Amino acid sequence: MTRTSSREQVERALARADEVEPLVASVCTRNGAALDQARELDAEAAGGRVRGPLHGLPVLVKDNIDTADLPTTAGSLALAGQPPPAADAPLVRRLRDAGMVVLGKANLSEWANIRDAASTSGWSAYGGLTRNPYALNRSAGGSSSGSGAAVAAGITSYAVGTETDGSITCPAAFNGCVGIKPTVGLVPTDGVVPVSRSQDSPGPLARTVREAAALLGALAADGTDYAAHAVAGRLAGKRVGVPRRELWGYSSHADRHAERALELLSAQGAVVVDGTEVESMLGFDRAPELLVMLAEMREGLAGYLATRPGDGPRTLEDVVAFNREHADVELAHFGQDLFEAALSGPRVGSHEYDEARARCLRLARDDGIDAVLREHDLDALVTPSYPPAMPIDLVNPESLEGSCTSAAAMAGYPLLTVPAGLAAGLPVAVTFWGAAGSEATLVEIAHGYEAARDADSGPLPEPAFRPFV
Repeated sequence: MTRTSSREQVERALARADEVEPLVASVCTRNGAALDQARELDAEAAGGRVRGPLHGLPVLVKDNIDTADLPTTAGSLALAGQPPPAADAPLVRRLRDAGMVVLGKANLSEWANIRDAASTSGWSAYGGLTRNPYALNRSAGGSSSGSGAAVAAGITSYAVGTETDGSITCPAAFNGCVGIKPTVGLVPTDGVVPVSRSQDSPGPLARTVREAAALLGALAADGTDYAAHAVAGRLAGKRVGVPRRELWGYSSHADRHAERALELLSAQGAVVVDGTEVESMLGFDRAPELLVMLAEMREGLAGYLATRPGDGPRTLEDVVAFNREHADVELAHFGQDLFEAALSGPRVGSHEYDEARARCLRLARDDGIDAVLREHDLDALVTPSYPPAMPIDLVNPESLEGSCTSAAAMAGYPLLTVPAGLAAGLPVAVTFWGAAGSEATLVEIAHGYEAARDADSGPLPEPAFRPFV
């Protein structure tokens, strides 16, 4: 049971949103019934019915996840004027069943950043531009931009994002919060605006590993108490591999904090195994992954749009046409080249698609993560997550020097990202990788690292909302 009433916590979250939203724009739609729902949950608690450890707590849900009482837009004006979905997504029902109050919808990179290769992360025509609370001229990452920024800004300790390739990991790293991208399939994607059925994975963003693990437990509803794995003493004997080639070296800031993370892991009894390269992924051309995503997005989006009430778009062709008709707003900063490529590219079930999907699985999973973990008898891998957040640029394409997510994305495997410290005032993080279904082990390792980091340098400082870094 929470220490303070649900009403008080929701009031506090709304007051914080009033204070910081003019700066960060992380929440695109508020739930006007949140306080009423909080009062109902307080009445339940007073009557002896507490649904669990998350009872009464406020949570934000990314605006590509269906909520029957709130609009779901994917950030697009094509959906903004349509009625809300007919039903909550199953993962939202699970949050409500756990006693959480949906505070509202978090802004995102429009269409989860699959519209154009030159997009600006954190921008959507519906929600505007989400900014990083640590420096307002810096990116909040994508595509779960609002989810990460809202947690960092202190609006709520819990938010839900989705990841296809980096969309939880990146905003967690940029905004200095914890993010878990689960094994594909652990959290249902029904009622989530799709990008890739083989890679999409909803998951939690939160202040701490234990809070993220608790939220994962509610989202997965698989009977596992992931938060129970966030306890002391679980690092000793864990074997953690360090794949360096192409995953380190792109940012001296990220490397410095990641090297310290290795020292802390070792000091807590973990066995750090260097030189555990994911050889199959070195020099990997992302074209097969992109082919798979675009083919699955075209098919999946039509299936999703068919579930929506109203007279909105029903196909990707309809969305492309809408954007052209409303180009003054929708295409003001970047185009829709990826959407157009999906319309002219291979379809799901084609020889090209099957070949590309098989190549992704072989290189990332069979000859990749699985092979490295097996060869070195590892529990997990660890790398820097991303460089510090780049400046926001609504004119030129974003410049992002490196990341850690593609192998796990194509394999469908979990990632857990933890802040490592500040570099020039901006958060940097480390990310733990694992095999399918290894979330509990990743929680143990990440919590152990988080505790060691706190003892070494203290928790990550709160954001200062600086205008410029």
